[in-house]
Amino acid sequence: MTELCKLGQEIENCRACKLADRRTSAVPGEGNEHAELMFIGEAPGENEDRQGRPFVGAAGKFLDELLTLINLSRQDVYIANIIKCRPPGNRDPLPDEILACKPWLDRQIKIIQPRIIITLGRFSMALFVPGKPIGKCHGAPVSKNGTLYFPMYHPAAALHQQSLREVIKADMQKLPGLLESLNREKALNMRRDEPPVQQLNLF
Repeated sequence: MTELCKLGQEIENCRACKLADRRTSAVPGEGNEHAELMFIGEAPGENEDRQGRPFVGAAGKFLDELLTLINLSRQDVYIANIIKCRPPGNRDPLPDEILACKPWLDRQIKIIQPRIIITLGRFSMALFVPGKPIGKCHGAPVSKNGTLYFPMYHPAAALHQQSLREVIKADMQKLPGLLESLNREKALNMRRDEPPVQQLNLF
């Protein structure tokens, strides 16, 4: 069993906040343990609570469409939420709930070590890039402590406001280029760190 699977079992047994009393199931997250891209939403909804999987409702279908747009699937990335249990009536997550769940998310990030963390929605963004409105900083990468954060609107926003659909698609299409730049920079740094090749004088 992988380290991430073991962590998922711990999350499923979590009783750190009152949301555990109402849940059908916890929703740890799913995807590639070695993913370069990690998508972090806000909280599970009704479908997610029932199935124990993230983004399986209408917003999840749009997320799948967005991944296809950049030639990826769920198996290529990791998908999670800042809180792991559904709030009653799909209300916004409360500060104490976010705080109670943060150690789980921190451990997931530490295991996966993604190159880019994509925050989906204002609550997810505020956890990593606080103090800024999502309307002004979506689609603009922010580098902090060696990790690149990329704020995006939550896919559900496009279900309520159709004009955001193309905005979200345009932001998503920036990711391959960002990842390519990061990987190119990493390759250059690795070459700089290589010891010089010694010339052998055979004569």
